[in-house]
Amino acid sequence: MRVPVLGWTVDERFLMHRLRSSSLGGMAGALLAAGLFFYNLGALHVIKWDYFAIVATMAIVKMSVLAWYRLTD
Repeated sequence: MRVPVLGWTVDERFLMHRLRSSSLGGMAGALLAAGLFFYNLGALHVIKWDYFAIVATMAIVKMSVLAWYRLTD
């Protein structure tokens, strides 16, 4: 399948690379937020709820989409 976009074509490889890079970027962001949360908790003895909210939101979205695809596929 080739999809024409603005005069050049996008094939399956491009779409898979975009999917993988977005997935890796999301995981890296979640790990960074979790690392900062646990650093602040362990080293500084301060709970930063904004880091926790980021990690929790990413986990909820990931599991919701996983369930959606599992139930509708």
